[in-house]
Amino acid sequence: MRWDIFCQIVDNYGDAGVCWRLARSLSSLHGQDVRIFCDDLPTLNLLASGVDPKVKDRIELLPWEASYNNARHPVKAPNVVIEAFGCELPERYLAGLFIAAEKPIIINLEYLSAEPWITEFHGKASPQSHGIPKYFFFPGFQDEVGGLLLDPIALTGDLSAKDIPPSLQKDWANLRPGAKRISIFCYPGAPLAKWLEDLGSLNENFDIVLTHGIAQLLNLATGKSISLPNNIQLISIPFVSQDEYDWVLAQCDFNIVRGEDSFIRAQLAGKPFIWHIYPQDDRAHEIKLAAFLDLYLDAASQSLRLDTIAAMTWAMPSEWIGSLEAWNTHSQAWRAQLLEKQADGGLPARLLRFVA
Repeated sequence: MRWDIFCQIVDNYGDAGVCWRLARSLSSLHGQDVRIFCDDLPTLNLLASGVDPKVKDRIELLPWEASYNNARHPVKAPNVVIEAFGCELPERYLAGLFIAAEKPIIINLEYLSAEPWITEFHGKASPQSHGIPKYFFFPGFQDEVGGLLLDPIALTGDLSAKDIPPSLQKDWANLRPGAKRISIFCYPGAPLAKWLEDLGSLNENFDIVLTHGIAQLLNLATGKSISLPNNIQLISIPFVSQDEYDWVLAQCDFNIVRGEDSFIRAQLAGKPFIWHIYPQDDRAHEIKLAAFLDLYLDAASQSLRLDTIAAMTWAMPSEWIGSLEAWNTHSQAWRAQLLEKQADGGLPARLLRFVA
């Protein structure tokens, strides 16, 4: 089938990351014909860089306006149109669907959630005045919903420590033998300076891998270059592709992640992590985080449950790091559980079955 995915980037990376990973999964794993129309093509191209050209060339990455500019990119009527995260389709593109010989199905791909209510809304119709069928599709952890976004790397686990990506080789050479590795990718507002200072009070070496832009966040938060004890080493890495970031997560002992895409990748890395969930003014993010933790910690001991919740809500590392070994074991078991529950192919495969 032919799929058109529409992506408007709100949070710099996550929206594009999900759309690109979905497109690659539909194309590589399921042989679908996919185009992405994106309002920030440079970011999308950065995330997709480094991918095997045979894989990338099968997916059309197009600017948003190409969806309705027939002079440059004649529009073929797709079988499926995906509005990623509820973005509105361009009116001129939608007008072209009205006159198509065969009407497509429109999927409103919602944000990932662990909240129980999504089971009642997943797959439900959203009647439109124009008459083209439209449905809500909720990714999630429960069996009754849309599943998780698994891609070829998640399925093969091909993230060998020996295969250092060329863009990371220089920085990776600075890592110290025996030091614990922590990667950080978070939103502004996280108490990073205080968190790192507390980590420095522990009698252990830590190498902190700062993703692109995080060092600047630290300086902005403190108003000066942060000063840390010798047991803490900060290593800033450049902007890397999606696959290279997945590799980083797999090599670290602990990861701080944000948004949706890196949240799932951290779980599939099988390592302890903090999910810096996108903060919302009405504090709805706290409900979403609690819903996830209810599932994630269902089989955890009471002590691990308390320490994990403390870590996820930015308690200082000294308050919970004693549980890191137990948390690591739990993370590996959780990863195995996720892969077992998504043995049907997860989100891409469930989308295909739903459309069929």
